[in-house]
Amino acid sequence: MAEIIQRDGTWAFDGTTVRITPGLHRSVPLFRQTYGEIAVPLEAVSGIVFEPERKRGRLRMRLREGADPLLQATGGRLPDAADPYRLAVDVDRAGVAEYVAEEIRRALLLDQIPKDPTKTYLLSGPPVPVSVRSSDGTVSFDGLQVRIDWTDTSDRVKRATGPRIIAITDLVGVEWLPNSGYEDGFLRFVTRETAFSKLPPEKDPYALDLWGSARRDLLTALVATAVTARLPHPSTRSAADDPDRPRRLPSAIPPQADHHDVLLRRLRELGELHREGVLTDEEFAMTKAVVLRGF
Repeated sequence: MAEIIQRDGTWAFDGTTVRITPGLHRSVPLFRQTYGEIAVPLEAVSGIVFEPERKRGRLRMRLREGADPLLQATGGRLPDAADPYRLAVDVDRAGVAEYVAEEIRRALLLDQIPKDPTKTYLLSGPPVPVSVRSSDGTVSFDGLQVRIDWTDTSDRVKRATGPRIIAITDLVGVEWLPNSGYEDGFLRFVTRETAFSKLPPEKDPYALDLWGSARRDLLTALVATAVTARLPHPSTRSAADDPDRPRRLPSAIPPQADHHDVLLRRLRELGELHREGVLTDEEFAMTKAVVLRGF
């Protein structure tokens, strides 16, 4: 057993699995503490390095592309402190960190673990049900459907549409950008219908606009990961069907007639909201223009 225990957490390697346990110190981000322990099978690991620094070093583990739904969902956008595959190491434990890294590298060599992308997820992601309260609403996922309940501060368009329920079978992808504290983030659920709509997150009833506490809004990555883990693996989709590239259309592009049906339905919904007084003239014109541009 190769093990290193630090304030930020513990990494233990038994020859087949790297077990990453977050620390309990208050400096450990809420996201890592909430995500909990991660068991990384050796076949999911691409490499590991120890980066020594003057005061504190860092263990950094790289996973094979497509192995982890967390990395797929967050796309490398997690803040460094919230990244579970980085461990801050005190200078007096540098030798132990080097030993752990060397043991993992040796096992990768002996087992001849490839570095190419995986064809299936090798980690399971967070368990369901999972629910997170964000600045824009509460998002929940039970493994079968996503539910969004808006807050009193959500945009009037969203509140007027009521709770949003999306079946996992209707989803083609998830888009996530963290709230940095300086710029708003968002969590958007992409269906075949909404893939053609480019509404801004604050008005999109399929998206949470993340503008409040960056620390708490980061927890929406839990839902993004849980949903991603239950969608088809990226290796089964063509480049045109990749939800991480929102400007590209899904591979199963609806016929032109279906495009028109979707467009007309969205415009009718906006028209009803306008007639009911939910949308002002200015909001209606702006939102209508955005929908038309999206199509």
